[in-house]
Amino acid sequence: MTATTVVSAEHEKRNAALSSVVAAIFLTTFKLLVGIVTGSLGILAEAAHSLLDLVAALVTFFAVRLSDKPADEEHRYGHGKIENFSALIETVLLLITSAWIIYEAIQRLFFEDVKVDASFWAFLVMGISIVVDYSRSRLLLRTARKYNSQALEADALHFSTDIWSSSVVIAGLIGVKLSEWLTGLSFLAKTDAIAAIVVAIIVVFVSLQMGKRTVLALLDTAPQKLPGEIKAAVEAIPGVAECHRVRVRSSGPNLFIDAHVALQGNPPLNVAHDIVGKIEETLHQIAPRSDVVVHADPEAVVTPRLARESAAEELRHTPD
Repeated sequence: MTATTVVSAEHEKRNAALSSVVAAIFLTTFKLLVGIVTGSLGILAEAAHSLLDLVAALVTFFAVRLSDKPADEEHRYGHGKIENFSALIETVLLLITSAWIIYEAIQRLFFEDVKVDASFWAFLVMGISIVVDYSRSRLLLRTARKYNSQALEADALHFSTDIWSSSVVIAGLIGVKLSEWLTGLSFLAKTDAIAAIVVAIIVVFVSLQMGKRTVLALLDTAPQKLPGEIKAAVEAIPGVAECHRVRVRSSGPNLFIDAHVALQGNPPLNVAHDIVGKIEETLHQIAPRSDVVVHADPEAVVTPRLARESAAEELRHTPD
């Protein structure tokens, strides 16, 4: 990846994160005002959700800026883990918000009687929210996939769930409106609180999914199937007898790949160098943003050692 491409990637990621911040400020303010005026817990729940989205968007914005800093003496593997950590912060914030929403909804369902004004403004703010959330989630997701950014993906995931949660709130407001028009449907006045609980459950589910992936990344869990793909691709290269000890760890948008290979026969240094170059090129095609380290040995050196290790492993698993 050239220096110009890197700068362009950083610029595009920062712009996507910044647009998310601006949109979150607008939606949080609009929802909060309308929620207070109408007394709708569903809209207030959405306002709280958007407020934490704003905090998360700010965390993402600064995380994206910091994660793109090059490696230094204290961070030999770069600063990519900042993105993973910011995604974890977002997850915790959303879970706290969901707990508050569920508590308030239960209070309204069983202990408090709060009248909700399902006015034109209530429907308008949720309609605008859906449009804004759809446009920014598409932008964030497109940028996240392009640059393998977990922080931007977390933001995109949050805003895509906002579309569903906003739709649920609108359904709750419709229920309130029907309870006003039809006396036989007075029980629908509680649908706003029910909608708030549904919103919270959606947020909890998505947050736990994202949180699991984030924790796995922070624990250096290898991406599923990737080590096997690397081994198969390397062993298909002419001159390679065997590939083993493949290690993969992610750091934000970057991957670090270590692989040991056995080269067929005892090739001269220049031939071995060319084979290693082909291996690195192949791995960069599989994982474009990767730092690759290949350790190569002649087949005659590696094969006996692997045989000894295999025998020792078999002995450890043999019952007495």
